[in-house]
Amino acid sequence: MTRTFAATCVMLAVLSGCVRIGAKPPGTLLSLTSDVAPAAGATSSGTLGEATVVLEPAAAASVSVLRVPVQIDAANVAYIKGTQWIERPSRAFQHLLADTLRARGKGLVVETDRATTGTRIGGQLLAMGFDAPTRSAVVRFEAMKWLPGGRIETRRFESIVRGIDPEPEEIGPALNQAANKIAGEIADWVG
Repeated sequence: MTRTFAATCVMLAVLSGCVRIGAKPPGTLLSLTSDVAPAAGATSSGTLGEATVVLEPAAAASVSVLRVPVQIDAANVAYIKGTQWIERPSRAFQHLLADTLRARGKGLVVETDRATTGTRIGGQLLAMGFDAPTRSAVVRFEAMKWLPGGRIETRRFESIVRGIDPEPEEIGPALNQAANKIAGEIADWVG
């Protein structure tokens, strides 16, 4: 029994050098926060058919991960070391857009993937990262607006914040600024 216990202890000691429980957390976690969030206690009501529904957008492959992409040139992408998103960038953008629409008084605004006869806002998040050649934070969104009656409209939005370095303390606020600009432009477009 002593021999079995000693062998188990040796095996655990060896494995402890090979196995890591949990990953080392990044130095910085990024999120998006709305510049114009609804006031505390603000309410709205209605039916799903009357609501503006904000869908989670699809995302380009480089943006569909928690890491922050760096466009090195037309064909090469890397990721910023030591930082990542708290949640998928497409989901964070969905929340930001919904908050912006609510704060702008666009009536009942919900975030769901359920079918509705009301207005739906979705699209594809094409870029949300750093462009190395121009030292810029770039957010690019191909929006789709489905209107009651079957009409569909599309529009591309882009916001660029120039003159920043690919450091978490610079890229986070710049991406937040760019995403808020686009959310505001989409709110104007929704009408």
